[in-house]
Amino acid sequence: MAEFDLIVIGSGPGGYVAAIRASQLGLKTAIVERENLGGICLNWGCIPTKALLKSGEKYESLSHLKEYGLSADKVGFDFDAIIQRSRGVAATMNKGVAFLMKKNKIEVIEGAAKLEKGAGAPKVVIALKAGGSRTVEAKNVMLAVGARARALPQIGLEADGDKIWAYREALAPKKLPKTFVVIGSGAIGLEFASFYRALGAEVTVVEAVDRIMPVEDAEVSKTAQRAFEKRGIKFRVGAKVTKVSKTASGVSVAVEVGGKAETLEAEVCISAVGITANTDGIGLEALGVNMDRGHITIDSHCQTNVKGLFAIGDCAGAPWLAHKASHEGIHAAEFIAGHKGPHVDSPIAGCTYTQPQVASVGLTEQAAKESGREVKIGRFPFKVNGKAVAAGETEGFVKVLFDAKSGALVGAHMIGHEVTEMIQGYVTAITMEATEEDMHGIVYPHPTMSEAMHEASLDAYGRVLHI
Repeated sequence: MAEFDLIVIGSGPGGYVAAIRASQLGLKTAIVERENLGGICLNWGCIPTKALLKSGEKYESLSHLKEYGLSADKVGFDFDAIIQRSRGVAATMNKGVAFLMKKNKIEVIEGAAKLEKGAGAPKVVIALKAGGSRTVEAKNVMLAVGARARALPQIGLEADGDKIWAYREALAPKKLPKTFVVIGSGAIGLEFASFYRALGAEVTVVEAVDRIMPVEDAEVSKTAQRAFEKRGIKFRVGAKVTKVSKTASGVSVAVEVGGKAETLEAEVCISAVGITANTDGIGLEALGVNMDRGHITIDSHCQTNVKGLFAIGDCAGAPWLAHKASHEGIHAAEFIAGHKGPHVDSPIAGCTYTQPQVASVGLTEQAAKESGREVKIGRFPFKVNGKAVAAGETEGFVKVLFDAKSGALVGAHMIGHEVTEMIQGYVTAITMEATEEDMHGIVYPHPTMSEAMHEASLDAYGRVLHI
């Protein structure tokens, strides 16, 4: 007889939330974690990076005090204290997850799991942290094993903890280097570039395609690069990295830009070239689990092709975002508990916590055109938004796309101060199948930066008021 109704392997934002929901629904649940409760996101990703970025933002804002009629003497920072604050935030959140596991009567098993064939769902064999092993059986097993930083050893791009960093090294360095080369201009690369630049480091970002933030709307990407360059970050776009070499003083990064060879020198290179799913070494091949380029193939209920085996989050494919993993975990837990309703088709927003921030959901202008969809586009700049002007946060704009035939909101893109807190309004609107009439009829509080969302919707139909 199975010991549990559900065993969740991995306690990141997908796994631990799935375990909680399963327990709420009456399922006897265990969770297996080989490192720290909360997974990479909470301990070495989303949360501690935001703590660093907030310190960088606070420090950088001190150079603009005069604009607010303020002054301060002996402005400076303690780098070790900044890092320790970030690690402290992660530790606090880790304790919070432990509390939630105890509150919901979820058994936490510390160790590394491997799957073996079972009579029903796969057996879970755990190499325990404390020593020895334990084999547990459940009616269902959920893989929430996440992903790790991608390495490119063929060109020398592999974290060594010293001169070549991935996210772990970048989050807890022993000292503050003065120069960086960051390879990759996605959210991870740009967030670290933004933080270290805020503390005065010289930063060059290298991107293989012809623009930074390639998953974002091209208009936002262009504006973002100008804003980052204004802060002193340098870019090499359309640049192929051919070799990363360690030198006596740091690293040498060989790149090709427009057919011309160039060498970039720095104390440290940060690798942000994507992720690799943690699907190796856990027994998937022996079970015959269907895979797609290293990721587990799942259906709309997060089921794999193996009976009783589910997969969620980064290990199950893009988008590789914590909130997507949580959403999948909750749905899978409810499905296992007998809730057979459809998976809510909510769009997944992307957020980048640089200065300025970038947030988006739905179709980009380019994607809409490539699909043959005719769209109406509206824009509104923060420079004429009353709250933004009063706060001194006038950089950026809001851009929205409506289907020209149905009036449905199909995409939204924002760059500016705290836009990551505003994008959820558009996520809700798209999920609820809002049209331009709905967006025009909403009353936005004044003065708020969110009024730019209203004005952008009005602009798409020639009704904008303040420009």
